[in-house]
Amino acid sequence: MAGAFSSAVAAARLVTARATGTPFLVRCGVGISGLLAMLVAWPVSLLGTQYFIPLTLLAVYPAIVPRGRGATLAAMAVVAGWLIDTTGYGAPVELWRVLSIASLLYLGHTLTALAAVLPYDGVVNLDVVGGWLMRAAAVLLVSAVLTVIALALSADLAGGAFLVATLVGIAGAVGATVLIARLLRRA
Repeated sequence: MAGAFSSAVAAARLVTARATGTPFLVRCGVGISGLLAMLVAWPVSLLGTQYFIPLTLLAVYPAIVPRGRGATLAAMAVVAGWLIDTTGYGAPVELWRVLSIASLLYLGHTLTALAAVLPYDGVVNLDVVGGWLMRAAAVLLVSAVLTVIALALSADLAGGAFLVATLVGIAGAVGATVLIARLLRRA
């Protein structure tokens, strides 16, 4: 047991000695976006308690091991926190929280994908990360604008038209899923 622990410590020292700046900053972005998403999603009354320590560790875990399932678990914990806060604690559903949680989850997800392909000791030009972040910012901006427009239209489309729009949206999501599945099988 002690030998395994000492070898793990030696491996961690080697990783930190060889790590370069850009992959480290990408991993810091993963951890910060995950932690901010947890802070926005979970009830404020839990933030200063001992219950938030495992949530903090879960939020930072994808930054340490970006190739695993940690990002999915962290995203599920964020969504669970938001559901607990809105249903269990009676917090109102506010647009800024929904947009913040969605944006932070997307940013954490896309940075985790980038961190998964960057070696921790790789020399990476900042233009690569800058371009990646600019595309992510464009996606966030477009999705936020479309969300606000959809919410504005939902007040006007109450009743049958809203039901039709919902069914068309679900059909579009199913169609996109089927298309992606076929493209993956073909490759």
